[in-house]
Amino acid sequence: MKKNSKGQAGWLESVRVYSNRRVLSILFLGFSSGLPLALTFGTLSLWLAEAGVSKTNIGLFALAGTPYTFKFLWAPLVDRMPLPFLTRRLGRRRSWALVTQVFLMAAIFSLGATDPSSNAYFTALLALMVAFCSATQDIVIDAYRVEILEENQYGAGAAMIVLGYRIGMLVSGAGALYLASFFGWFAAYAFMGCLVMVGMVTVLLNPEPINSSPLQREDGLVAWIRDAVIAPFSEFMGRKGWLLILLFILLYKFGDALAGVMSNPFYLELGFSKIDIANISKAFGLAATIIGGIIGGMLVSRMGIVKSLVVCGLLQMFSNLMFVYLAMKGHNLAVLTATIAIENLSGGMGTAAFVGYLSGLCNVAYTATQYALLSSFMAFGRTLLSSTGGWFADQLSWVSFFLLTTAAAIPGLLLLAWMARRFPQAVRIKKGV
Repeated sequence: MKKNSKGQAGWLESVRVYSNRRVLSILFLGFSSGLPLALTFGTLSLWLAEAGVSKTNIGLFALAGTPYTFKFLWAPLVDRMPLPFLTRRLGRRRSWALVTQVFLMAAIFSLGATDPSSNAYFTALLALMVAFCSATQDIVIDAYRVEILEENQYGAGAAMIVLGYRIGMLVSGAGALYLASFFGWFAAYAFMGCLVMVGMVTVLLNPEPINSSPLQREDGLVAWIRDAVIAPFSEFMGRKGWLLILLFILLYKFGDALAGVMSNPFYLELGFSKIDIANISKAFGLAATIIGGIIGGMLVSRMGIVKSLVVCGLLQMFSNLMFVYLAMKGHNLAVLTATIAIENLSGGMGTAAFVGYLSGLCNVAYTATQYALLSSFMAFGRTLLSSTGGWFADQLSWVSFFLLTTAAAIPGLLLLAWMARRFPQAVRIKKGV
């Protein structure tokens, strides 16, 4: 009976972590981080199509997302360079966050004021600027999140950043489309630009992390490059098993990404309409992702990072079997609903555990640079590896394809088990490693 009471107390403590003010603040920062994404992707593509831009050119607009992949290149500047006047008064992280958010707001306003039907190139340039400001904001927010939280709050912080990010994407996706339908595209983008103030207010209401006090001015350019650019990468590469860590980051969500990249074509081929997919993915997909993220954060707090990665990784892997079942059942709304719900639930859990792991890999002396490197590597691997999904889907039946995606999750889990046994320091998170 006592053991059961202790177990219940442990789970209650895992839930209670979400009431912490700093953990809650991550929700609003996640919203500000996710808000710009649809404005340069899904929402923008619909605007371009409505303006008569060719499908080829709409496809090329995806290149506007390049800053998200290469943000580690300017992360050392954001990580180490003080801003005149502001850094001394607000701190290194908060000053960079506010300046970036001001430019982001201006870029979104400017993008909304363009006319893609008459000058698509200018629209593309401003979309690139929005993505650059957004990626820079991500650098600051990720560093701020890692530094402001305690180690036992990493899982909850990861869940909150995922939840806020998804809500931000929903608002700038569905919300912007509703506004554009009634008031036009400029009004929609202007309102989205104003919502960046959610992140600005959050930054102003929260303290600067203790580990982010203003840095002393470096003696010369060479010393600055050594400390700001070389040191973060050399520190990471000086750890045992660092190559295995990068390989694990590539592989952990590979099966999930491989299935996800072909899920919509799969649904359409089974005869589901776009409305069916949109309604079910919004109603059940978002809710399942939110619940999954919260559960994933609780698991990290309760079970630790390694066990959480294993449990969530197994659930991610087996959730792909729902696609196999749907392929065998064909056009069935109930099975589609269950497939989207289970896939998003397990995906949300896996993302929360994975983000918690990445957060713990960062040395607080180089948080922004190292997290930007890891998240950029994750994004690059996810897009590069999953791009082969279309070719496999052409060669195989849907049942065989999704069995393949299930098997694709196995190498990452095996690598995790091997790392935990041979290089335990590579999977152990500790602030300031």
